[in-house]
Amino acid sequence: MLKLDFHPAGRHFLQIPGPSPVPDRILRAISYPTIDHRGPEFGALGLKVLAGIRTIFKTVHPVVIYPASGTGAWEAALSNTLSAGDTVLMFETGHFATLWKKLAEKLGLRPEFLGLPGIEGWRRGVQADLIEARLRQDSGHAIKAVCVVHNETSTGVTSDIAAVRKAIDAAGHPALLMVDTISGLASADYRHDEWGVDVTVSGSQKGLMLPPGISFNAVSPKALEAAKTAKLPRSFWDWEEIIAMNQTGYWPYTPSTNLLYGLSEALDMILEEGLDNVFARHQRLAEACRHAVRAWGLEIQCADPSVYSPVLTGVMMPDGIDADAVRRVIYDRFNMSLGAALGKMKGRMFRIGHLGDCNDLTLMATLAGCEMGLKISGVPVAASGVAAAMDYLAAHASPLPLRAAA
Repeated sequence: MLKLDFHPAGRHFLQIPGPSPVPDRILRAISYPTIDHRGPEFGALGLKVLAGIRTIFKTVHPVVIYPASGTGAWEAALSNTLSAGDTVLMFETGHFATLWKKLAEKLGLRPEFLGLPGIEGWRRGVQADLIEARLRQDSGHAIKAVCVVHNETSTGVTSDIAAVRKAIDAAGHPALLMVDTISGLASADYRHDEWGVDVTVSGSQKGLMLPPGISFNAVSPKALEAAKTAKLPRSFWDWEEIIAMNQTGYWPYTPSTNLLYGLSEALDMILEEGLDNVFARHQRLAEACRHAVRAWGLEIQCADPSVYSPVLTGVMMPDGIDADAVRRVIYDRFNMSLGAALGKMKGRMFRIGHLGDCNDLTLMATLAGCEMGLKISGVPVAASGVAAAMDYLAAHASPLPLRAAA
């Protein structure tokens, strides 16, 4: 009989760009006994996580927490603020920007898709000047929202959201700004209020180091005002009742009680380390990873160094090499999962995740597995990427911040 529960010796290296590995400290919190979601203990938990998550988004305004994936939060952002037939301007930076567009179409919206032609748009960030030019053409203000992805998980590109806000303002346009930072939150610097974002979408399974199952909408006063006249149907996603009940730490329906225990622990871990330290750690590990890719003689998926992602690195394969076959070799030989290429890039690259609960040795083991897998797969390797990454990390040593014991 085929045995389906076999696990090789040692830990599995989950180095995809999310879900990211869940630290033991968070797993222990999730294992707490489930409590009454109408009782006083839960109310205290709710107030704590609602306050803490605002710190992560860098907002003083409401953050709505859903028992759902990031896709649900995409839908919530649109359904709370728009009406059937509304035009939304969306920018193509990769697979997830494309999926958000498809969701908008299914809701009865009319998305316009801006972007650079071919795969070039999947190798660069949002072009704010194109957004400004299109909004200047829209003298009748038919466009009701601009939707962009902050950290495009499919490509390893982190777009400049502040520049998008400036473009909207320069055009004198009243459109809402909506941003997906599902893979960016708590890994890359993000500033909901300062950057003038109206709705920010995120999820639990990336920088927050949780399993999938929680998603978020950070909401500006302008977005709340738009919700008063929006006509798209919504019930489960409706902000109004959720925000009202959140004032006392509760939800109008059954929340993800044990995942909220995990969120509470994740917030403690992040804030103990300090957000700026978290961002610096991600930047340092990302640069070490890029040193390795360059040493191998391979091309980085992101073609613009100014928008390299601190969350993941896309590694392009030479012509004639199937990236998925390389990934399979690495999985079979070294028990490590790497991110597949998606959409237009399928088979042409793989993605290395270096986010969440990741440190120097995590990255070094990951790069060693990649380097061995590349060689076994017959990919020409110019030099040791492992050595290049070690040299970078040694030259940019970072003292470990102390974390409180669980």
